[in-house]
Amino acid sequence: MDLAPEELQFLKLSDIFREAVAIPKHCPKTFYLIILTLIFPLSFANLPDSLSTDSLLADLKIYPQADPSQTSHASTIFRSLLPFFYVIFICAFTLFSTSAVVFTVASLYSSKPVSFSSTMSAIPKVFKPIFVTFSCLALLMLVYNLVLLTFLEIIATVARGGLLLFLSLVAIILLFLVAYFYMSALWVVASVVSVLEPVHGLAAMKKSRELLKGKTRHALALVFLYSAACLVINAVFDSVVVLGGNNYGVFVRIVVGGFLVCVLVIVNLVGLLVQSVFYYVCKSYHHQGIDKNALHDHLGEYL
Repeated sequence: MDLAPEELQFLKLSDIFREAVAIPKHCPKTFYLIILTLIFPLSFANLPDSLSTDSLLADLKIYPQADPSQTSHASTIFRSLLPFFYVIFICAFTLFSTSAVVFTVASLYSSKPVSFSSTMSAIPKVFKPIFVTFSCLALLMLVYNLVLLTFLEIIATVARGGLLLFLSLVAIILLFLVAYFYMSALWVVASVVSVLEPVHGLAAMKKSRELLKGKTRHALALVFLYSAACLVINAVFDSVVVLGGNNYGVFVRIVVGGFLVCVLVIVNLVGLLVQSVFYYVCKSYHHQGIDKNALHDHLGEYL
């Protein structure tokens, strides 16, 4: 990064984006390869949510829609397991992409030689701590969702319709959104902490919570912007590519789908770069200096 550590704490959101976008120019070949091998497959898989592009594939005669009565037992099992493997693929490539970008940005920050081969060599060891942190966050979200569903059932039973039920549902939905965005903000910083510091899991999340103090609004804004961009892209993809068979031709749907994949690639890359820069901003804000020599040695342990 071009800025000195003491300057990072004063960055505004626009400055963070500008600094993040400028990072790939320092090692364009490495980032091109990261995009092709990790971020592009992740973005491509993210768009056809729940593999709902059957209508387009049927139009292309690649995957004709079969009569349910003629569907084999093996095909039924495969379709049942497909969402499970889909989720595994998304989670794995999310962690791979995060590990690769965080490691590459940290290597640039610590003046460590950067190459695609060194980044890929580090991923197997980087993956373990970041996976543990991700698992802890997923468990917390699961517990939170179970508690939320329990409250919904209690309120639905007690309120029995009317204004009270409506207001309760609005309050719970708002609470869920606030918790979702805050958990996402925790993940943004905790994932970087897991790679660059000798902590992971709950310890990394605790460290992340400490770093977010004073920068929570910035983190929530970044998460909201990323989520909104993904939501708009997925909405356009669903309306044009997946459900637009009666209004758009196959060629138009293919072109729009390819364009949206490219846009989502850019959004995901910028999001991961912003995630890395934001970590350094939080560290600088709390006057926690980063020893570049120690960071250099820590990154070397992954190789």
